[in-house]
Amino acid sequence: MSSNITAMAGVKSLKDIDVTGKRVLIRVDFNVPMDTHFNISDDSRIRAALPTINYCIDHNACSITLVSHFGNPKNGYDERFSLRHIQKRLERLLQKRVEFIEDFEASKSEIASCSLERVFLVENIRFHEGEKKNDPLLARKLAEVCDVYVNDAFGTSHRKHASTYGITEFVETKVAGFLMMKEIEAFSKALEKPIRPMALVVGGSKISSKITLLTSVMEKVDKLIIGGAMSNTFLQALGHEMQGSLVEEEYLQTAKEVLEEAKRHKVKVYLPVDVVITDSIDHPVDVKVVPVQDILEGFKAVDIGPATLKLFSEAIELSNTIIWNGPMGIYEINQFSKGTYKLASAIADCYAYSIVGGGDTADAVEKAGEKENFSFISTGGGASLELLEGKILPGFEKLDRNDVKGS
Repeated sequence: MSSNITAMAGVKSLKDIDVTGKRVLIRVDFNVPMDTHFNISDDSRIRAALPTINYCIDHNACSITLVSHFGNPKNGYDERFSLRHIQKRLERLLQKRVEFIEDFEASKSEIASCSLERVFLVENIRFHEGEKKNDPLLARKLAEVCDVYVNDAFGTSHRKHASTYGITEFVETKVAGFLMMKEIEAFSKALEKPIRPMALVVGGSKISSKITLLTSVMEKVDKLIIGGAMSNTFLQALGHEMQGSLVEEEYLQTAKEVLEEAKRHKVKVYLPVDVVITDSIDHPVDVKVVPVQDILEGFKAVDIGPATLKLFSEAIELSNTIIWNGPMGIYEINQFSKGTYKLASAIADCYAYSIVGGGDTADAVEKAGEKENFSFISTGGGASLELLEGKILPGFEKLDRNDVKGS
C-alpha cells in the first residue's frame, strides 16, 4: 500500500512547471450538491479548486479552460446537470469573469487561441457520450485546446474517463493540481508512517463495497471499528438474529473470514453492542434502543446505540491516527443521526491525526458542525476508498513524474 502511495506522491505538481504564456486545461471537480431551484448548498469542491486556478491566473497562463462533470446525466444535455448553474458562484469566488462554453465543439478554436487570462468553463463533460467510455477522439479534442493539462479532480481520479485519463496520451505536459497533491499527502501521512495506535472506522450500508479495504488494511491498523448497516452482516455472522435489518447473506462467510484475519494480525475489532431499531424507516412509529441480541421481530437496526457510542469513543480516544469512511446509521433521517454525529464529535475532540474519507462521511461531519476540527476531509468518496485499498488511482497513473526511476 505504502509503495503505491509513494508512487502517486512522486508525480509532478503545478509548481514544478512554468505556465506563463501557456494554454492550461484544468480538470476540476465541480460536482456540488444543488437543490431543485439550482441553489448550491455546499460549494466546498469549488473552493477546493481555487488555489490551482488562481495559481495559473497569477502566473500569467494565457488561457485557462475548466472541465468538470456534474451529476450523472444519461442521454446528453439535461438542464438539471448543466454547469451554467455554477458559473456565477465560480465568478464570485474567483472575483473574475468566467466565460461559459455551451458547445465545446463549436468553440474549440476560440478556446485554443491564446488570450491572456481568459477563464473558460466548459459545459458538463458527461454530456459527451465519449467521456465515460474514455473515447480517444474526445480525449484528443480536449488535448488540442491546451499546452498543459492539470488534473485537480481527486473525486474522479479513480475513473478512467476521457478527461481524467485518456487526455494524458495527447498532452506533452501533464501534472497534478494542488488539491490532488494535498489529498495524496494527507493519506500518505496517515498510511506510510502513522503515529500508533491507528484506528480505521468503517460504516455505510454494505460490506460488499468494502471487502478489499477490510482485507488490505489488516497489516496497517491496530483497531477496526465497524458500524452502520455493514455491521449487521458481521453481527449475524456471529450468531445474532438481525431480524428486518439489512444483511448481506451472501457475505456472512466473508465477514467471518475478515474477523479471523483480524485475529491473525492481532487487530482489535469493535462491533456494536446495542442499536437503535425502528418498525419503519420512512414512517417510524416505534423507535427504541436494544442490545444487539434482542432486536424485535420485524424491526430494523438504523443507528448505533449509546453503549456502542461509548465503546467506540473510548477506542477512538486512545488512538493517535484515525481514518473514517462510512456513517454509523441512516444519518440523513434526524431520528437516526445521533450515532454518526456524536461519533464525529468524539473523533474531533481527540488529539489524533484524523482523516474523513469523503462522500457521505464528509457530509455527515459537515452537518455535525465538526468540519473544522478534523485534520483532513477528503473530497473524494470512491477515490479515497480505492486509495485506502492500496490501489494506484488512474488519475495519477499517466501524469509526469519527478522521479522517473520510481515510475
